[in-house]
Amino acid sequence: MRTLCASTLISEFFVVAFAGLVAMKSDDLSMTAVWTVCGIAMLLSVLLCGMIDRPGGLQLGWALQVGLIVSGFVVPVMFFLGAVFAGLWWASIHYGRKIDEAKARWAAQAEAEAGTEPRTEAQARAQ
Repeated sequence: MRTLCASTLISEFFVVAFAGLVAMKSDDLSMTAVWTVCGIAMLLSVLLCGMIDRPGGLQLGWALQVGLIVSGFVVPVMFFLGAVFAGLWWASIHYGRKIDEAKARWAAQAEAEAGTEPRTEAQARAQ
């Protein structure tokens, strides 16, 4: 799950950067305001890559998805792109969990065939 979610978040980093370039063309917004908001969203997307497995990491990811959709009020195409990335975020979580479960089953099966006790995920990471 971590790999899929991180890939989605890094892609969002670039989408937010390009949305910031589009938002700069608005006469109603100052460049400082645009890049402050975009910078926070970009920083959050990168920091979330390392927080996915921690408590609240997925919820913060959902908050970022909502923020991307709401940014459509400034850059209208972000309504569409935010919805697309929210769908990708859901798919990353949903299918990532299935992949993690399958990996755990395969590892347990391989260790059972080798005659050893199955390791926990924390033990596997430690090695």
